[in-house]
Amino acid sequence: MRLGIDVGGTKTEIIAIEDDGREALRERVPTPASSYTDIVTAICRLVAAAEERLNRRGSIGVAIPGTLSRRSGLVKNANSTVLNGHALDRDLERALARPIRVANDANCFTLSEATDGAGAGCNVVFGIIAGTGVGGGICVSGRLIEGAHRIGGEWGHNPLPDPKPDEMPGPPCYCGRHGCIETWISGPALAQDFARRTGHSLSAAEIYEAATAGENAAQQTIEAFLDRFARAIATLINTLDPDAIVLGGGLSNFSGLADHLARRAEAYTFMPEEPTVIRKNAFGDSSGVRGAAWLWRPEELPCAIPR
Repeated sequence: MRLGIDVGGTKTEIIAIEDDGREALRERVPTPASSYTDIVTAICRLVAAAEERLNRRGSIGVAIPGTLSRRSGLVKNANSTVLNGHALDRDLERALARPIRVANDANCFTLSEATDGAGAGCNVVFGIIAGTGVGGGICVSGRLIEGAHRIGGEWGHNPLPDPKPDEMPGPPCYCGRHGCIETWISGPALAQDFARRTGHSLSAAEIYEAATAGENAAQQTIEAFLDRFARAIATLINTLDPDAIVLGGGLSNFSGLADHLARRAEAYTFMPEEPTVIRKNAFGDSSGVRGAAWLWRPEELPCAIPR
């Protein structure tokens, strides 16, 4: 049995899945916001309750909105800031008396979709998270490619490719630069672009709905959004040439988005023979927690999990 845990900004979720991917249990609790110790305690309680209910012990993988530094072993870049600066894997290993795997939530999303989701059967899968922010992950032959600094797939902080005069220098990004992909194609970026054009405030979903209904300013905003998204994706295709790109995050719920992007990205890629396969995710916001469970490959599972 595999246990996966997804530590989000507002909720922490646990899932138990069998070797064939069948779900045996799922539970969510609010994520403690003010205390790292409380988060560790909440995870341990979820594990204990799941194992008591199923009368089995399992391997444990954890998805976090950040990553573990290779240099220090401490969490960094987590938007759940109470995690930063702590050795989450080691603290959980001591508390739960077994090995723990911890990975970035976008990587877990990608691993989930590559294992038994929208990218199943594909050798090279790039997973895109486009919502409040923009991130990604790379999975090759069923294995995550995290990179030397564990920032593999963080394409949201590359500059927008081939910027037009009115796209330079671009909006400021929290990373300290201007014009990052995230500042152009995230949900907040889409809303900000519409506000710049119209002086009115709508959410990303409302803008897409208005564009579908034929509202002119919304259509112009979405047209620019799709073109920027396609330019950004083209750099992934030219660099990695994935068998499939899987879309996740709130913006992946836009009707027809995958097809729009596949057609548009083709025009920006280097001598394509056919459009790259772009698909919406299979598991929605459950992909992160499922991917955490899949962090343990069958041959890597501990031979015996201590009781």
